[in-house]
Amino acid sequence: MVRIRLRRIGLKAQPSYRIVVADKESPRDGRFIEIVGFYNPRTQPATMDIDESRVFEWMSKGAQPTESVAQVFKTTGTLDRFARFKKGEALDVLVAEASAAFAKRGATIRTSGD
Repeated sequence: MVRIRLRRIGLKAQPSYRIVVADKESPRDGRFIEIVGFYNPRTQPATMDIDESRVFEWMSKGAQPTESVAQVFKTTGTLDRFARFKKGEALDVLVAEASAAFAKRGATIRTSGD
């Protein structure tokens, strides 16, 4: 089974995560198939950069997000857009909507440790 999950990167006590598509059996920081996003919870607000076209493709092939990734997707609105994608909305319209929401969000690069 293929899962969409977080892969930890960053220094000790300064975690940031890549959102990757990986086999369920591979270790957390081990082998993965594709990187589909980035998540940094240390910034205010948290930085979330997701390639939604790739996420939609993998989820339509049967990949399941983990609980933590599902929460990130819910925060960014990716799960709502995926439900609309399954109902037949055009992919380019949904991706344009996602990029507009990302630009509107305007996350700063200030970390919570500063």
